[in-house]
Amino acid sequence: MHRNERGRKPLFLLVMIEKIKILELVNQALEGTDKYLVNLKITPDNRIYVDIDGDNGITVEDCINLSRAIESQLDRDEEDFALDVSSAGADQPLKLKRQYTKNIGREVEALATDGVKTIGTLVEVGDEEFVVRVAGTKRQPSHDERLRYTDMKSVRVVIKF
Repeated sequence: MHRNERGRKPLFLLVMIEKIKILELVNQALEGTDKYLVNLKITPDNRIYVDIDGDNGITVEDCINLSRAIESQLDRDEEDFALDVSSAGADQPLKLKRQYTKNIGREVEALATDGVKTIGTLVEVGDEEFVVRVAGTKRQPSHDERLRYTDMKSVRVVIKF
């Protein structure tokens, strides 16, 4: 382990080690379920943010159970921390292929890195690209747009009320 002049571990190494530990705890707790980790963030002041999703959605109970599973494996006497487990919000961009697959048939808004916006129904998900069916207009019939994940700034499910 690398140490600085004062003999302490650098902060970035402490955070990385903690992140690996939390990642292991989350994966262990979610193993065998349809739930999966979307995002894990740990701030320098030990605030742990865990966002999860599920093939069939997430309930408050799912978040509570995961929070308890993580907390039961950490020692508050050893290290003070705050833990926030939540579902990946409906207004958040899709991050994982599994999220795209879950949302096939729903309307999405895809914003490319070049600023081009595509709105339509998510109809297909592949390893390197996904397909959005854009509704037709008087001038142009409906058509499919193949979009590469790497070309996207964000892709969000369109929420309708």
